[in-house]
Amino acid sequence: MRGLVYHGPGRTSWDTVPDPVIEEDTDAIVRVDATTVCGSDLHILRGDLPEVTPGTVLGHEAVGEVVEVGRAVRTRRAGHQVIVSSVSACGHCPSCHDAMYGQCRGGGGWILGREINGTQAEFVRVPFADSSTHRRPLYLPLDEAVLLADLLPTAYEVGVRNGHVGPGDTVVVVGAGPVGLAAVALARLYSPRRIVAVDLSPSRLAYAARMGAHAAELPGQMVAELSDGPGADVVIEATGDPDGFLLATRVVRAGGHIAGVGMHGKPVTLHLEALWCKNVTISTGQVDTSSTPWLLDLLAYGRLTVSPLVTHRFPLERVKDAYEVVSHGPDTGVLEVVLHRELPEPSS
Repeated sequence: MRGLVYHGPGRTSWDTVPDPVIEEDTDAIVRVDATTVCGSDLHILRGDLPEVTPGTVLGHEAVGEVVEVGRAVRTRRAGHQVIVSSVSACGHCPSCHDAMYGQCRGGGGWILGREINGTQAEFVRVPFADSSTHRRPLYLPLDEAVLLADLLPTAYEVGVRNGHVGPGDTVVVVGAGPVGLAAVALARLYSPRRIVAVDLSPSRLAYAARMGAHAAELPGQMVAELSDGPGADVVIEATGDPDGFLLATRVVRAGGHIAGVGMHGKPVTLHLEALWCKNVTISTGQVDTSSTPWLLDLLAYGRLTVSPLVTHRFPLERVKDAYEVVSHGPDTGVLEVVLHRELPEPSS
């Protein structure tokens, strides 16, 4: 098969690699029909995750068809359409019993495209298939289904849920990239008083308004008013940039929550000299994807609209072009890029 192989910081190639095979009885082999390029993939390419060894096939999100299962797999069989979770869960360890699949101690967690070959390929081996895949309803488009593998659970679990968004809250989302925009859409479900999206990209701010932000602006007057006034009840930091985190600490009110969603590749200064007296709660987190079934229901019943997040589509073999496009997203307005095994015909 063909897959995107990592050769060290800044170097990948679309190569012929061995087909995946069943290695454990709990494995499944899935034909990849759609996958994406995530911000964490860019971190790997920049060398921020030295544990990723050269020769690894990248990618950790996919939708596809099961083609083979191990002897111990009970709920999946060949022909099933599935969403491959970005997080693998053994289902038996203490962390999995607490639905903290990202902290799985039984050989799971974020391993696809990091510790083992990932999803930016024609086929992928999925460990713990029973607990690490979800059935995809055939009426759910691939472009939306693949967002359930990582993007939507991350925005909800690490952003909205960890931030304790509630009715009447003022919510500030710092960073209007795909995860930040998904957080805007999901925060609206909790009836906040207003949602303010902040970004340096005018095109992304336009998308923020489309996704339901009550205000979308460059760091400026409204943020200054929040900083000098009552502050935000919840700040969702979705940039992974030190300046974004600093802005979050300035905007949050006393007793408020900062939910750190962005993946940081370099040190961030925590100004406890200014925060210690504010009773601020700061949370971080590895996504668990425990919310995927609920999010799937939201999409199925029309309670959540995410199609505007997908701005570009490529055939799978053009994955290197997709990386190039995503890396310039803040400048060009590109959001989520979906790679298809067979690119669908454009709708008329």
